[in-house]
Amino acid sequence: MTGGQHPGGPIASKTGRLQQPGRGGAGARSRSGQGARQGQRSTFRFDAAIGALLLVPFVMVLGNSILIPVLPAMRQAMNLSPAQTGLIITAFSVPAGLLIPFAGFLADRYGRKAVMVPSLVTYGVGGAIAIAAAVFLEERAYGLLMVGRVVQGLGAAGTANIAMALAGDLYAGAARGQALGLLEASNGFGKVVSPVLGAALGLVSWFFPFVLFTALALPVAAAVGLLARDARPESQLPAGRYFASILGVFREKGVPLGAALASGMVVLFLLFGVLFFLSETLETRFGLTGVLKGLVLALPVLASAVTAYVTGTYLQRLGRRWLVVGGLSLITLVLASLAVVNNPYYLYGAIFLIGVGSGSALATLNVLVTGSVPLPQRGMITSDYGAVRFFGVALGPPVFGLLMGLGSTVLFLSAAALAALVSAGAFFLIDEKRLSEKPAR
Repeated sequence: MTGGQHPGGPIASKTGRLQQPGRGGAGARSRSGQGARQGQRSTFRFDAAIGALLLVPFVMVLGNSILIPVLPAMRQAMNLSPAQTGLIITAFSVPAGLLIPFAGFLADRYGRKAVMVPSLVTYGVGGAIAIAAAVFLEERAYGLLMVGRVVQGLGAAGTANIAMALAGDLYAGAARGQALGLLEASNGFGKVVSPVLGAALGLVSWFFPFVLFTALALPVAAAVGLLARDARPESQLPAGRYFASILGVFREKGVPLGAALASGMVVLFLLFGVLFFLSETLETRFGLTGVLKGLVLALPVLASAVTAYVTGTYLQRLGRRWLVVGGLSLITLVLASLAVVNNPYYLYGAIFLIGVGSGSALATLNVLVTGSVPLPQRGMITSDYGAVRFFGVALGPPVFGLLMGLGSTVLFLSAAALAALVSAGAFFLIDEKRLSEKPAR
């Protein structure tokens, strides 16, 4: 399909790759409603291409979340210590977080699909290694299982963040907000179903969650390769100039962009910290385990997923800074209230509202970050954003675990103070106009 844009700008070829005029028929207008800038669509239409893209964050988020309910069974089956059990999560998260910026660089150089497809295959191979360890080594599976988890983490680095960059490449304006809102909702939906799926599959065997996301990874890789449109510049900057251009982005937009990255990290730090607190509380105070516990844990992430979709589709006109600040302010108020209200029914309602605030902030931050840079640098910048989000998820549970030892009042007042600080930073530092300006060459 040929995309239109302003004369002199790049256009989309029949394969969906962005080209310069003269290579694919300059100035043609698309009947599909693609935007007039860089071959982007300015109106959103759900099709097989965006459907394939939405599968990427869903599969990626299963990597850790689906294992949480079966960690006790894994510990018992392989005679592990609590520290060794925790490393099963770390072995996935740390390689992924460290490699994400490099995956962004490769996506800017060679195209989004060229990174996502092999990354999804690698993700599946890591799961297959873990399955083989469980089947053939049984109680001695831990070493090979950890190898599989590292391989999975390496694959995960090139998935959801690159999908976000590609959505930013292909859509403009309100359509971009809708596409990114759907991607955030897909990520959230994965978090919603993961605890329930993990608990259900764990009834068969502790390694069956690996069977699920290994079985999903390869078909999703094929769907992305065959259906998703790609985008990358036809001309490539030398590596030195490319990294200089990335530094230039941070020189020109470092304050508002840094505030946006910090906001995304803190939102997920707080959300997953609260989920950790809730998981412990449901089991120790209320005696909830298994699938029922998974259903309650799904409440905040369900609220986040639905709010992300609504925010990305309908609410962007309200002002993106206000949506970020409003989401963080809601989280602040709810966390502060939990320091003084000790009621289980209020707790359920409070965590739902934390999910609402998270969804509003994250869906909007996705749009702000992806729209802050042009296509040649978008893969790296969105990957930096993905890396800080990843570390927010990784840090939330252990930090909340330490603070829980000091009592719930200290825990929630500390968390509320952090949310208030970041909310104020977003209010004063996030400048939507400055973020949307084209960087100087």
